[in-house]
Amino acid sequence: MSSKIPIPVLKLIKKFQENKLEIYAVGGAVRGFILGKKIQDWDFTTKATPEKIQKLFPKNSFYHNKFGTVTITQKPYLFEITTFRKEFNYTDKRHPDKIIWGKTLSQDLSRREFTVSAIVLKITNINLKENAFKTEVIDPYGGQKDLKNKVLRTVGNPDERIAEDALRMMRAVRIASQLGLVIENKTFAAIKKNAKQIKKIAWERIKQELFKILASPHPAEGILVLYNAGLLKYILPELITGRGVAQAKHHVDDVWNHSLKSLQYCSSKDPVVRLATLLHDVGKPLVAQGEGEERTFYNHEVIGARVAKKIGRRLRLSNKELDKLYRLVRHHQFTLNEKQTDKAFRRFIKRVTKPYIKDMLDLRIGDRLGGGARETSWRLELFKKRLVEVQKQPFSLKDLKVNGQDVMKVLKIKPGPKVGQVLNGLFALVEEDKDKNTRKYLLSQIPKIAKKTTTS
Repeated sequence: MSSKIPIPVLKLIKKFQENKLEIYAVGGAVRGFILGKKIQDWDFTTKATPEKIQKLFPKNSFYHNKFGTVTITQKPYLFEITTFRKEFNYTDKRHPDKIIWGKTLSQDLSRREFTVSAIVLKITNINLKENAFKTEVIDPYGGQKDLKNKVLRTVGNPDERIAEDALRMMRAVRIASQLGLVIENKTFAAIKKNAKQIKKIAWERIKQELFKILASPHPAEGILVLYNAGLLKYILPELITGRGVAQAKHHVDDVWNHSLKSLQYCSSKDPVVRLATLLHDVGKPLVAQGEGEERTFYNHEVIGARVAKKIGRRLRLSNKELDKLYRLVRHHQFTLNEKQTDKAFRRFIKRVTKPYIKDMLDLRIGDRLGGGARETSWRLELFKKRLVEVQKQPFSLKDLKVNGQDVMKVLKIKPGPKVGQVLNGLFALVEEDKDKNTRKYLLSQIPKIAKKTTTS
């Protein structure tokens, strides 16, 4: 068990205790502490009401919801502290209709969804100078045993707990994917029974949980659990169409299994890249022609990119995320050919864009491994080297050693279309030979290019 607790956390807890207020660490931080993992976020539960919490931290706290959670900013952390509470009824399958502040820790833990989420850490005897403290794990529902046995189960009746809040179905899969747990039978049956209720959850919340599943150590297993639980057909129905769609040549799996394997082998931790890897062949079922070794999927990357964009919009991806997803799916079918020209490489880089080149290579390697090929090949290694070399070359007008001001000065003209025409002519020279991108040479060519553009 890890014993490392950051000083800001100890200071926060000590302030509560100095004011005779109960406070406990809860959630992912406690699981990380028990498992000896690095802890990113610290959440707490307390008997203190939001008003009392804010009195303790008047300058760096804010309270913005009716569920009793106060956020305290203490660099580099954002601590979320929630008052003990009891909840009643979930008419909308998401939020409790009524909340009252709880009086005891046991009341608060009894409402939590999973046993591994109902473990709290009590930290006492804090000595900040010596960085010393005492810890006690409070675990009334056997969450530590479930962690050890790699099992995820609900606190109390699974049917009731899952039916209360439909997002708990996604969270169950997410926590299982993050920790490598298996959802126990009764809990899994309750998820299957209530799967349709996921339609009542906002897409923004579904995206958050899906992205955490994709970023987890077991993303492919998470997607498979979503499918087996009956959730995937409401979240990514387009992906399921790949089941049973056989492929040709080196592929031994259908589109569905190949996509899952590609996702599992994708080395990127970026959920958008992993989503693109999962969806890279989503267009194949729509364009499949022929059978056996004659089967083809012409333009599947074009159709697939459109489908991926539709999915991205449904998941409420940001414009930047949507652009990345589209480019990665649209251009993943790039050619590896030792005879490719620098122009071909520049076209590839412009289409994918420089920031996404590594992402594209991560997708491609996942695709290779997911198709049964080796991680790399001499052609792929050559492709990587050429990408590095070509990126040293000018890519746009701003890379030229002269600019519009130089053109106007040499030709003694005012701003206008002529300036752009000359710059494009200069860029064409440099594109053919990067060594020509010197200020002296380009200045000497301005009159010649201007004359050609005039006569043409």
